[in-house]
Amino acid sequence: MLKSVFAVLMLALPGLVVAQEASASRPAITGISHVTLFADDLAKSQQFYGELLGWYQVPSNGANSGVRFYANHSQYVELLSPPSQGLANRLDRVAFSTSDAEALRRYLGANGLSVPPAVTVGADGSRGFLVHDPEGNKVEFTQEGKHPLAEPASASQSVSSHIIHAGYMVRDRAAVDHFYRDLLGFHLYWQGGNPPDHVNWVMMQVPNGTDWIEYMLLLPANPSPAQLGTADHFAPGVVSVAQLQEKLEAHGWKPAPNRNPQVLGVDGKMQLSLRDPDGTRVELMEFKPINDPCCAAYTGPQPGPFADW
Repeated sequence: MLKSVFAVLMLALPGLVVAQEASASRPAITGISHVTLFADDLAKSQQFYGELLGWYQVPSNGANSGVRFYANHSQYVELLSPPSQGLANRLDRVAFSTSDAEALRRYLGANGLSVPPAVTVGADGSRGFLVHDPEGNKVEFTQEGKHPLAEPASASQSVSSHIIHAGYMVRDRAAVDHFYRDLLGFHLYWQGGNPPDHVNWVMMQVPNGTDWIEYMLLLPANPSPAQLGTADHFAPGVVSVAQLQEKLEAHGWKPAPNRNPQVLGVDGKMQLSLRDPDGTRVELMEFKPINDPCCAAYTGPQPGPFADW
């Protein structure tokens, strides 16, 4: 009997060792790297991202014939021409920064996720790879290159230097939780809804930073382009929404008449939302709450401005 038990343990031991090694080898995931969107009219988008938001424009890095608008030396929004005009879904992918792209690729592959055979190396030395979450959404992981962008002369015109979160439509929370929480180590940062007994929004914070991904739940079965543009969004952080509005108006923006664009969210943070030329919501949000949040307490550190560009 003892011999049989010993034999079973010996057979199970290699699998346990592999699982432990896979769990121990997950490298740091530190925050949002970028969001890639489809844009029908790059000239209009250039005016929005370059002139209104004040972000630094450079060509896309690699085979894509698009353009990037940098909020800081490592975070940006990338715009690509769509495969066809008038797409309802403008979001192509959300990307996260990692300390070691190749180690993360191996880790995810060892844990049963379909991964590419190798990382892709960009012209700037960045390394990355693309996977899909359980609902088919593209998720990219990027390791910063050795030669990040230098601070541009126009950096003072930027309305925000830190993209603090991105969000997209989610149908099956349990399946997506397995991807972000169980495989990648994200943790629940906050969740809530309106009314308070509903969970409309779930914020999952990266394991090694303050940025987060937001599940946008409870959309109808066939959402309209406007509903998709609201759900599939990203959020630059600001210290003060009031100061943000002053800067936007100095850049030529005007709020809708008879409507205060500054809104206190149920998460306790002030925000001001814009729409880019293709309808994607840009949720400019204060870093820290000014009220207690509805529904649940925050469980992680609050973000702040980047120390430098």
